[in-house]
Amino acid sequence: MHKRAIAGTTIFDGEQARKGYALNRMCFSFNDAANRKAFLEDEDGYCSRFGLDRAQREAVRNRNMAGMIAAGGNIYYLAKLAGIFGLSVQDVGAQQTGMSVADFKKMLADAGR
Repeated sequence: MHKRAIAGTTIFDGEQARKGYALNRMCFSFNDAANRKAFLEDEDGYCSRFGLDRAQREAVRNRNMAGMIAAGGNIYYLAKLAGIFGLSVQDVGAQQTGMSVADFKKMLADAGR
């Protein structure tokens, strides 16, 4: 089977799902307010508890959503973490496209015209 490629896009497939299992499992845990609080109190310890690898931990530490996606994160789970970080959907979209938030919002507004 040929793996589909879209320039500049990380395809979330079985390989990415296996790669990101720990990160996505951690993000799923944020459905519980107590877990969100525990993460904020000891971020590195919380990441360790779920077995995040070096790349995943670095991306979390740097609030790098694109890095988390590259490290196997699924955007639907990562949205829970983005919320903890106070990042909006536009913030995440800007990171993914390499644009400033203002430019990303302008692009969206222009596309809607």
